Amino acid sequence: MRVGQKNGLVYQWAKTGTRPRQPKDQRYANAYVFGAICPARDTGAALVLPFANTGAMQHHLNEISRGVTHGAHAVLALDKAGWHTTRKLRMPCNITLLHLPPASPELNPTENIWQYLRQSYLSNRVFGNYEAVVKASSSAWNKLIAEAGRIKSIATRSWTDIGQGP
Repeated sequence: MRVGQKNGLVYQWAKTGTRPRQPKDQRYANAYVFGAICPARDTGAALVLPFANTGAMQHHLNEISRGVTHGAHAVLALDKAGWHTTRKLRMPCNITLLHLPPASPELNPTENIWQYLRQSYLSNRVFGNYEAVVKASSSAWNKLIAEAGRIKSIATRSWTDIGQGP
């Protein structure tokens, strides 16, 4: 997820007939949140990095690998961005990548996490500089992780449960 000074605006409640002000910045400092979640364990791992490239993705995979329970295997659902598909990645032995079809964000529950972070913590704000973007992004992720049950409630899909009967 890209977070930056040129940030999005979201709907907000206001008294009928009023037009609340919303800040809009035209500067370009931004950071990228590389995040992965495990709805079953209600946890996640993330890094806030200055670039979205192969090196950043490798760093992210290594971080996820450290968080996978010993003896378990993680399946990481992601789109087909260039840094997700390059052969230059060294895959940890406890992670398998599942590349989703183009234009199908509804299949990736992490997209709902990004939407929640933007709606709850990151939109309708002006960041003074790159450090402020990183601080706000890190704070938003840490607040998400601290909310017991939040990841599970946002990212669980009943139609993906193939191991249980009705």
